Amino acid sequence: MKSLSVYIAAILSILFLGISSCSDTEQGALNPNVVIIFLDDAGYGDFRPFSTDGIETPHVQTLAEEGVMYTNFHVPQAVCSASRSALISGCYPGRTKVFGAHGPFGRGLETNFPTMGEIFKSAGYKTAIFGKWHCGDQPETRPHMRGFDESCGLMYSNDMWKHHPENPEYWGKHPIKFWKNGKVKIEDVDFEHQKQLTRWYTEHAVDFINRHRDEPFLLYVPHSMPHVPIFAGEAFEGKSGIGLYGDVTLELDWSVGQIDNALKENGIDERTIVIFTSDNGPWISYGNHAGKTPFREAKATSFDGGNRSACIIKYPRELKANTSNGKAFFSVDLLPTLCHLADITLPDTIVVDGKNVWELISGNEHAKNPHDYYPLSTSSNFEGIMSGDGKWKLHIPHTYRSLIEPGMDGQAGKYETKEIELSLFDMENDPMESKNVIEDYPEVAERMKQMAYAHKEKFYSE
Repeated sequence: MKSLSVYIAAILSILFLGISSCSDTEQGALNPNVVIIFLDDAGYGDFRPFSTDGIETPHVQTLAEEGVMYTNFHVPQAVCSASRSALISGCYPGRTKVFGAHGPFGRGLETNFPTMGEIFKSAGYKTAIFGKWHCGDQPETRPHMRGFDESCGLMYSNDMWKHHPENPEYWGKHPIKFWKNGKVKIEDVDFEHQKQLTRWYTEHAVDFINRHRDEPFLLYVPHSMPHVPIFAGEAFEGKSGIGLYGDVTLELDWSVGQIDNALKENGIDERTIVIFTSDNGPWISYGNHAGKTPFREAKATSFDGGNRSACIIKYPRELKANTSNGKAFFSVDLLPTLCHLADITLPDTIVVDGKNVWELISGNEHAKNPHDYYPLSTSSNFEGIMSGDGKWKLHIPHTYRSLIEPGMDGQAGKYETKEIELSLFDMENDPMESKNVIEDYPEVAERMKQMAYAHKEKFYSE
């Protein structure tokens, strides 16, 4: 009897191992999950390892150590709605006509441009957005109608409210609301609610991961912070030792850690693509309530201080950990690249400007960027192009705002208007855009100029 029991136990053990092995294989075969953490107005140098100044951000540091740090990542326009619509549609602002930052009841991204949520949902993914949408505030352009199964957050920037430091009467006409799954949950967001935003978005994200660990998902977490007005939760107030902006940064770093830990605890981090970046550079007008960038100018300009953002991508299944990548690519490339990785066919109903740049992202040293150029704009003004390889940037003549006096403690500073002539910058040797080399490289300048003005004629001639 004893030998029979041992025999049965051995058979059951083999069967169990077989079942377990099949389960592991099935899990490994699942399409990758996608998590995009999209900050608002974060500075390139706000988080380690992109800067060693300021406070420690251990969770972002860990994400970089387990993933790849991208030092040449850009957005096509350094303003909220334009940047976010470019990310989720893969299309340039000139094509979608989403410029600048829309306010309450703004139309946003037209419904004929499929969103990342719609595309992934149609492929069987569970989809969610927890955070600031800012891609449409009309019934058919809000996130629950644009492909996201679950959603919560604000429809536009958190400064568009009755406490606006410069124009409270105008912005106070329409109370800022907190939405959840297509319904208003808070009619008039105020100071105490703002302090909870980062925590609420994070808790919803972790809960979503826990509930959908056994099926592929797309999770988009576009934080409201550190866009002014800035607020930190009670647990982080005064903890950084360098002021409120540091406290807000600490809480955002905590959020990254919570999301990353949820993926690990559920055993799905190996097959999850995590992208951490910002919609644009810092809003330096707000001084000690704004981030820092080492590059020229900042938000709402087409200099790299505006359109270059820190970026980390972690994908243990495919990317070599603890590496750095200086190849240039833009946010419009993320949608087609993620679709490539998830084996999803892009809809043929609309032109997508972005391209699959996985060879660049994965570190293939022989990979070449498939774009001839990337266009740059501010509001509805086309201002120049960057070459696809990131080596050259051409500014056509335009005006831009330049800070002359920063504000303090939530008050805006003062700008002056400057002009730039037709200028060519060697971005490899002069990433600060300090020396116009148009006279030194006439052939490059002429080629870039032809592409720039052809793009302007096609998309900005109306």
